[in-house]
Amino acid sequence: MFSFFVSFLSCAVLTLLVIKLAKKHGMALDSDIDGVQKFHTHVVARIGGVPICLAVIVASAISVIREPAMAPWLAALIACGVVAFSGGIVEDYTGKVAPSRRLLLTMLAALLAYWLLHARIDRIDLPWGPMPLQAVWIVLPLTVLAVAGIANAVNIIDGFNGLASMVSICMLMSLAYVAFQVEDMFVLVAALIVAGATAGFLIWNYPVGLIFLGDGGAYFIGFLLGELTLLLVIRNPDVSTWYAALLLIYPAFETIFSAYRRMFVRGKSPAMPDGIHLHSLIFRRVVRWTVGRREARALMKRNARTSPYLWLFSLMAVIPATVFWKNTVMLMFFCLLFIISYLWLYARIVRFKSPRWLFFHKRD
Repeated sequence: MFSFFVSFLSCAVLTLLVIKLAKKHGMALDSDIDGVQKFHTHVVARIGGVPICLAVIVASAISVIREPAMAPWLAALIACGVVAFSGGIVEDYTGKVAPSRRLLLTMLAALLAYWLLHARIDRIDLPWGPMPLQAVWIVLPLTVLAVAGIANAVNIIDGFNGLASMVSICMLMSLAYVAFQVEDMFVLVAALIVAGATAGFLIWNYPVGLIFLGDGGAYFIGFLLGELTLLLVIRNPDVSTWYAALLLIYPAFETIFSAYRRMFVRGKSPAMPDGIHLHSLIFRRVVRWTVGRREARALMKRNARTSPYLWLFSLMAVIPATVFWKNTVMLMFFCLLFIISYLWLYARIVRFKSPRWLFFHKRD
């Protein structure tokens, strides 16, 4: 856990420094409070990815001193992550980087990892045994799209204070646990480093939102999460590929469902933002009834109270993935169960028939 605490403390201190510098110099401030996906009432710096990236580098350097054999692996992983981070952080500062260009950069990062880390989807586990994937024309695009998709998915669920960061921490701790079980030291240390940095950011982001993760932070964490999951599976045949599918299913299915809804239900581009993600609906149609209308104070409370709903929902996938990490049949079952639960819950909330158990807060 040394790596976790070094990363946590580094990021906590660096995040506080970034908050003060951003306010003093007016850097990368999110002043748009009227957008369709905006749920805050004050100007906030949206460059939380900067201290997270720096903390990961610092903690990795210290870990390399303790375990020199990990140096090439950690260096390659961070280098690829910085490529994915670059498009997002430029967008955070300028607001002028198109989603397609950010996606291309994450795909480029995945391509580099394919080459430097040999991170590739080389099999699909089935109940009767593994199905090898050998053709480059299948493995390469499948790997690049999967990793880039996860990076983009974490950015999509980054809608409320603490949502994307806490969900990512839970997934990373699951990766660390499974890596410990199969004695994969690199994935174990890297997962704890990223989890620690994200936790150091979280204490300033939740509940009051002193700083936002931003596109740079979301792409960086999402890319590292996707790569570490892929590396754990391909380096350790005992870990089912369905472990990766179930672990990442909440952000992944949210992205797939959002693209389907925008393209085929609303007839719009999948890149166009909208305000009817599951987390947005919970904010508008569930949490709004638990907090009275007191302007900015009420909006801040509603923002903070939205995330725990999604934390618990994501654990419906993370916990069984962690428990049944090598049981393909059980992992496939829980994947199906999660998808059914997501669609049922989404349909109920859209039709203003939210289950009563969602209203667990008293109205203020």
